[in-house]
Amino acid sequence: MSALRGRAHRYGDNVDTDGIIPARYLNTSEVAELAAHCMEDLDAEFVRKVQPGDIVVGGENFGCGSSREHAPLAMGGAGVSCVIAKSFARIFFRNSINVGLPALVCPEAAGEIEDGDEVAVELRSGRIENVTQGRSYQAEPFPEFLQQIIAAGGLVAYTRERIAKR
Repeated sequence: MSALRGRAHRYGDNVDTDGIIPARYLNTSEVAELAAHCMEDLDAEFVRKVQPGDIVVGGENFGCGSSREHAPLAMGGAGVSCVIAKSFARIFFRNSINVGLPALVCPEAAGEIEDGDEVAVELRSGRIENVTQGRSYQAEPFPEFLQQIIAAGGLVAYTRERIAKR
């Protein structure tokens, strides 16, 4: 996996899945439609600001709320390359991996990265660099099997690849 690089979009604690993708849009699973409404109740300008490769930074309990895969799908569809947070709701973390959106736990990075900072992330090693501030952090790297799922683009794609190799 190569390094990810983008601008940080910083949010606080307890960002729930309704804040990521409001429930009124759950009548579709079309990624482009979900992406168009990503974060709109939390940050009405998000979809206009976010660029491909950008990184969302959250506080504690990021992705709490309902167990919808729509939330990480919307984020990925909007161009978010990964999420860094102090902690994640377990179901959001799992859904993120399942759809191929890396979710890194790194309290120090999440506490110091500011909105708009340029951030680089090396998924294989878990190294996070705040290019703007000249600071580096170490997240727990993903185990090899999770790296493979993320690299494949999610659990469904990973499973298809494995079946095809048989």
